[in-house]
Amino acid sequence: MNTLRNDAEKIYTHAIQCALPDTAVKNCLASMELHGNVVLISVGKAAWTMASAALEILGSQIHSGLVLTKYDHSRGALGNLEIIEAGHPILDENSFRGTRRALELTENLTSEDTVLFLLSGGGSALFELSELEIPELQDINSQLIGSGASIQEINTVRKRLSLVKGGRFAKHCAPAKVVGLLLSDVLGNQPDMIASGPVCVDATTCAQAKQIVEKYKIQLSSKAEEMMAVETPKTLPDVTYHICGDVHQLCKAAAEKSAQLGYTPVVLTSDLCGEAREAGSFLASIARSHADDQQKLAFIAGGETVVHLKGKGLGGRNQELALSAAEGIAGLSGVAVFSVGSDGTDGPTDAAGGYVDGNTKEKLLSHGIAITDVLAQNDSYHALQYCDGLIKTGATGTNVNDVAVVLIR
Repeated sequence: MNTLRNDAEKIYTHAIQCALPDTAVKNCLASMELHGNVVLISVGKAAWTMASAALEILGSQIHSGLVLTKYDHSRGALGNLEIIEAGHPILDENSFRGTRRALELTENLTSEDTVLFLLSGGGSALFELSELEIPELQDINSQLIGSGASIQEINTVRKRLSLVKGGRFAKHCAPAKVVGLLLSDVLGNQPDMIASGPVCVDATTCAQAKQIVEKYKIQLSSKAEEMMAVETPKTLPDVTYHICGDVHQLCKAAAEKSAQLGYTPVVLTSDLCGEAREAGSFLASIARSHADDQQKLAFIAGGETVVHLKGKGLGGRNQELALSAAEGIAGLSGVAVFSVGSDGTDGPTDAAGGYVDGNTKEKLLSHGIAITDVLAQNDSYHALQYCDGLIKTGATGTNVNDVAVVLIR
């Protein structure tokens, strides 16, 4: 089991390293020619790393700029760029302050100027300004996240309540040219869904947003209902954007490292979604089906699941997925399941994800902890803590969804 744990660490560490945005940003910029004064706005959990790469390539061509990232995700000064840290996954006053500053830096530009917009996951909370007060936005976001709605559904609603999402930031920057480099944490790489698409034409409609609100019984004020009826921009002048990194890279790298360690890798999907505990049960069923195979196997699934909050515990989708799998692989020898968020943060915790093996259930029962009870309380963090199952990487500087792996020796 120690060997399995060591292999797991090697696999997810390599996968995350290969998904870092430095090279992706540099490769994109190497094939571009940006004109006039360049205003750099970098937003998201990978904002500092992406901005650093852009600064290395463009240097003095960057006239001014802003890095807006999560608390403790800045790694120091970056030339003449301003740096503001704000709340994630829950937006706060600094989210509004940072977004106002981005709007100020991109005011009164001309058609000869360029706004280089670097975007990564987390931007929905970090890059926000609204006519609604912050507590109301926080409440609506909490309702949406806790409802079990998909990220696509959540962002469809968020766009209507924002002054910068759904293409509105790009509209603000006109007549300047806007170039977006997007690090995708959205399944299917829908550009208008990555951090709610500040520089992308919005493919969703007010009618769809209303249906989502009704489906999940989201409570809105009369002001919020008014905003939900105002359509987002459906055309944007002089805007281009490029996907520079995604979950496919994460899965490919995990497969490469698995093969180096002697496993036969099988990439099941890069579109894993649905309830985290159901995904964990699914991966456990694969483990049971192949536990007696006479070869080393690594089944890999990339994507992003959701947690329907019913309890008051602590955890995240990757931890809940892993703990759910522990129930299904209990008693199996030479089998492990781990799931990791590429950004190093799983939900409102300091863990990136969780690791379990065939002994995890028994270890927890020895502490009087039943997995079914823990899942009912959404308290996967403390359960995994008891059995040394937490995976902690710290902030990684990237964000391209999650990777879950079944290892069979």
